[in-house]
Amino acid sequence: MSDMAFDALDELDDDALLVLFANGDGTAARLLTRRLAPRVLNHAARLTGDRAEAEDVTQEAMLRLWRIAPDWRRGEARVTTWLYRVTANLCTDRLRRRRGGTAPLDSVPEPEDEHPGVAETMQDRARMDALQQALDGLPERQRQAVVLRHIEGMTNPEIAEIMEIGVEAVESLTARGKRALATALAGRRDELGYTDG
Repeated sequence: MSDMAFDALDELDDDALLVLFANGDGTAARLLTRRLAPRVLNHAARLTGDRAEAEDVTQEAMLRLWRIAPDWRRGEARVTTWLYRVTANLCTDRLRRRRGGTAPLDSVPEPEDEHPGVAETMQDRARMDALQQALDGLPERQRQAVVLRHIEGMTNPEIAEIMEIGVEAVESLTARGKRALATALAGRRDELGYTDG
C-alpha cells in the first residue's frame, strides 16, 4: 500500500478502522494496533503492577478485538471504551488468580528510564515504585478508577462507561482512592525527594 493511502487510513477513527479490518484490510489492523496497543499495555501495567503480565493482557485484549470485529456495531460504544473494559476484566482475572495461590511479585519492574542522571533516575524509579506499591494497596475498583482518571487522563463519564457504573460512583471511587494514596505516601515525602521549599 502506498504511503498516501496509509496516511489517509490514519485519519480514520478507531470504529472505521475496525470495520475496515473486519472487511479484510490488514493495513487498518496495523494502524489500529499501533494506535491502541501501547495505551492498553500502559493501562494493564498500572492495573497488574507487572510488565510481563501486562504484555500478555495486551495480546489477549487485542486478539479479542480482532475476534469481535465482524460483529462490531458502530456507534454503540467507542472501541477504546470496549478495549479498556476488556483490559480491566483480564487484569482483574489475573489478579484474582495471583491471589489464589501463586506467589505475589515483590518488585515491579519499570521500563528503562531515559533520564541522563543516575541520581535522578533512581529518584524517579523510587517514586514510580512507591506509587505502584500504593496503587497495589487499593481495592481493585478504586485502583481502576484512579488509573483511568489520573494516569490515563479520561473523563468521569468515559470511566463510568468503561466500568459500567454511574458518574457519581466514579467520583466516589477516585476521591477515596486519592485519599488512600495520599495517606499511603504521606510519610514518604522526604524519602521520595518531595520538599515544600
